[in-house]
Amino acid sequence: MFKPVPMAALVVGAALGLAFSGHSASAQQFSADLARTDAGGTTTQAGKLSVSHDKVRIETSDLPAGFFLILAGTNTAYFVRPAQKIYMDAKQSSPLTQVFVAVDPDDPCIRWQAMAKIAGVANERMKWRCERIADDTVNGRRAVKYRSISPGDRQYFGWVDPQLRFPVRLQYEDGTVVDLVNIQEKVQPESLFVVPADYRKFDPQRLIDRIKQSDVWVEPAH
Repeated sequence: MFKPVPMAALVVGAALGLAFSGHSASAQQFSADLARTDAGGTTTQAGKLSVSHDKVRIETSDLPAGFFLILAGTNTAYFVRPAQKIYMDAKQSSPLTQVFVAVDPDDPCIRWQAMAKIAGVANERMKWRCERIADDTVNGRRAVKYRSISPGDRQYFGWVDPQLRFPVRLQYEDGTVVDLVNIQEKVQPESLFVVPADYRKFDPQRLIDRIKQSDVWVEPAH
């Protein structure tokens, strides 16, 4: 049975440009806490999220050293590390960064498919598939429940708030649930979604290439 990727195991790699399809989606402005409930019913705080239209900032308690910044308007997504004043393109991150994005409430799969393609886990033959299940309520908010099958044939349930135009709950195959709680609908500071000008962009691939040219690199056995 599929177990969700721990948020501490987020992979930071190269080049995640959010090249969204022509079907645009833009959420409202709000902030929320992330709450994770395991299959046994234990709930823990998992971080927080801020949204301003097509911009999303995700902070997780498992990654206190940085945060994810999704800027759909410029087709970019970064992992930012303030202590080092560096940022990098992010790729193949956790399902949270692929699912908790602004969507069309009537067809969230369009955006989820775009995110999966950019993360390198989907192509034209490997697509997200979504089935609308029912209208529902999540933490007092109206939502539409979807059954979704990822390109890797992993099943999720997602609840999309049509007012926020944003998912408010994600359930994994093993029963683990991530909820948006304490939702505050208000204007978000623009500074939350800006990489400071004095931050340096870090290229992991360039570092790998430099290591390959050094005496410490050993080619893997074939």
